[in-house]
Amino acid sequence: MKNLGFAVGSLAVALLLTAFTLGIKATLNVDKNASKITWKGEKVTGFHAGEIKIDNGTLSVENGKLTGGGFAIDMNSITCTDLKPTEGGEKLVGHLKADDFFGVAKFPKATLAITKATWQGGNNYKIVANLTIKNITKEIKFPAVVSLSDKAAKAEAKIIIDRTDFDVKYGSGSVFDNLGDKTIYDNFEIGVTLFAKE
Repeated sequence: MKNLGFAVGSLAVALLLTAFTLGIKATLNVDKNASKITWKGEKVTGFHAGEIKIDNGTLSVENGKLTGGGFAIDMNSITCTDLKPTEGGEKLVGHLKADDFFGVAKFPKATLAITKATWQGGNNYKIVANLTIKNITKEIKFPAVVSLSDKAAKAEAKIIIDRTDFDVKYGSGSVFDNLGDKTIYDNFEIGVTLFAKE
C-alpha cells in the first residue's frame, strides 16, 4: 500500500511539474494548414490582393506571454484572389514571381523573426521583428493580437511593408518618374493569422 501511495504521489508530482513547465516556457509549432497570410497592393487605378502560404514557424511563450517566434513564407505559393486566372490573375502572379518583383526562383522563401514582443495589456502586443525578402533583412514594427493558452496560441497582425526596402521597385513612383496611372504604391499590406500548438 505504501508503494502504491508513493507511485501515485510521484505521478502527481510529475504531472504537476510538466504542467508547470508548460505554463512557464513552451515552444508552439505553427499549424501551416490552419494559418493564413493575405496580401494587398494598391496602385493609382485600384488594387490587387491574394494569399500566400506559410512554410513553417513557431511561437515562444513564457509565463503566459508571447516572447518570440517567427515563420517562413513559401513565395512560390503566392496567389491572386481579385482576378480569375483567365482574366489576368495568372499573368499577375507570374509577374509577382519574376525578377523585377520577388524573384521567386532565386529567393523561394521569405522569413519573419520576432526579436522583441512587448505586452501592452489584454491580448495586445508591440512586435519588433526582422523581415527578410530577397535576402534583404529589415527591422519592422507592428501591433499584434495574441490569444494564449497552455498548449495553443492564435496571433493576428496587419503589417505595412515598404517594398522598395527589399529591392522591389517595379512601378514605384518614388523610384521612377512619369509613371502616371501606372504607378504602384510602395507600401503593401500583409494580414497574418497564425494558429500554433504543441
